[in-house]
Amino acid sequence: MDIKSTSAKYINQRKLFAWLWQGYLRRHIWILGLIVVLMMIEGSMIGGLAWMMQPLFDGVFEGGSYAQLWNVGAIVFGLFLARGILSVVHRVLMTKIAKESVADLQNDLLGHILRLDLGFFSRHAPGYLMERVNGDVQSVGTIWELLVRGAARDFIGLISLFAVMLSIDWLWTLVALMGAPLLLGPSLIAQRYTRKQAVKARDVAANMATRLNEALHGVSTIKLNGLESYYTNRYRTLTQRQIKVEVKTLFGTAVIPSLVDIMSGIGFAGVIIYGGYEIISGAKSIGQFMAFFSALGLAFEPLRRLAGITGLINAASVSIQRMRDIFDQKPKLLGPEAPKPFSTTGDIEFKNVSLSFSDIQVLDNISFVASAGKTTALVGASGAGKTTIFNALTRLYAHNSGEITVSGVSNAEVDPRALRACISVVSQDSLLFDETLGDNIILDALDVNTEKLEGVISAAHIADFLPSMPNGMDTEVGPRGSNLSGGQRQRVAIARALLRDTPILLLDEATSALDTKSEVLVQNALEKLSQDRTTLVIAHRLSTIMAADQIIVMDKGRIVERGTHEKLIAARGYYSDLCRLQFGGSDGR
Repeated sequence: MDIKSTSAKYINQRKLFAWLWQGYLRRHIWILGLIVVLMMIEGSMIGGLAWMMQPLFDGVFEGGSYAQLWNVGAIVFGLFLARGILSVVHRVLMTKIAKESVADLQNDLLGHILRLDLGFFSRHAPGYLMERVNGDVQSVGTIWELLVRGAARDFIGLISLFAVMLSIDWLWTLVALMGAPLLLGPSLIAQRYTRKQAVKARDVAANMATRLNEALHGVSTIKLNGLESYYTNRYRTLTQRQIKVEVKTLFGTAVIPSLVDIMSGIGFAGVIIYGGYEIISGAKSIGQFMAFFSALGLAFEPLRRLAGITGLINAASVSIQRMRDIFDQKPKLLGPEAPKPFSTTGDIEFKNVSLSFSDIQVLDNISFVASAGKTTALVGASGAGKTTIFNALTRLYAHNSGEITVSGVSNAEVDPRALRACISVVSQDSLLFDETLGDNIILDALDVNTEKLEGVISAAHIADFLPSMPNGMDTEVGPRGSNLSGGQRQRVAIARALLRDTPILLLDEATSALDTKSEVLVQNALEKLSQDRTTLVIAHRLSTIMAADQIIVMDKGRIVERGTHEKLIAARGYYSDLCRLQFGGSDGR
């Protein structure tokens, strides 16, 4: 066995739990102190119960004292009464602290995840992150409660019971513990096995969460393609794998308490044989034997619980380590220590900007100016790099070379949050939250007056379908806006942008998935939204951007043409070919 490896893992576990203590439990130190005291008192009373066996047998059963019988009965009742009251108090307090700590950890973990760069989310599936925030945190909350309860109540209970045993006969105590050395090697092996299986269990749980997330978000695709059985079978495979892994994990955590059973069996047999000889010879009384045997018997369950916790610690340390791994991830696109002030009333300029993902060149030496208060359209085939321009401008991705400026100030030199606060985005798949229609428009803009909100609702053409909503603005839109049509969802997104009233507007194929009637309404709302704003538009439907002040044509990450609609048509190049394809041979004029 590798003792150094085992020692290193133990030290690492201590660091993990120390991090948990410092970050989330130390703030409750006074209540935790009270809980520990209450548990210590409760635990010590179990020793009192064992101690009362000697006067019960020697003074009452053999001595025949009725007065002592009442005294022993009253003391035993008092001990159980106190234990019951103390148990209720410390359980309530401990549950409160455990729940608050779990909630704080979940909130901090989610907040940290949301601040990470988009590259992090491309490497980790939503289900994986959901399992970290929910499954791992809940696992840690459970083990923490068990640890405090075991370390205080059961540990003190064992001390009090061993004190009773030692006070009766130290040699009997050694006989009772003679099986303990046999546990060391198997226990270390079981702990390593449990940790290994716990890692697999968390991985399987993350895969299950990912598949479930995919299934529920893609239910329409699954139904349309008749994939119900296919996806159910995929999930069934994961559940079967989960059963195998969790059974193995349970085996590892159950082995150590079982080893305690074997040790206790050796101790019990030794005490019965050795103590029996001494009682028969008259060296010890029956009362002494019963007090010792009661203490040994009462020590059995707390000892098993403490032994079982060692396996749970290994499982919990896996969850803590996974959370620490995420907390150790730092966003790379942080603003500078001294961000520059900037104005959004000037031009947006890309100067020789290149951006790549690994070895894939997405933007290649891009240069253009989006004039303030004007509309600049980006067109080209899918994968040409149009959306990447939006992401680079808003600092969702960092460009590798070149410079992007807003009013002459590099976007890398300003606070990303301040930059994004000046930009509104309407995309082809605008996310709606499972809240009311009004909540999805207002979001965090809490100082909105009724007159402004009504103006936004009218300008975004939400007033056209609002009467059909069963509860008006209080109508629940459903998960991801499933209770609204595509056109209605887009108008809600436009209303958000109108309410934000930012000087820069980004439109990412905002009408590409709409029917003709919805497109007309949404396009009308977008035109109102674009007035007097610096607007960048990505569009596949070229009919929606003919009036743009500038059209930039992209292909494979490069700008191949630029100009107005009329100039590009006259040039009879890439843009002209796109128009003929869309307009059936016509150039769209």
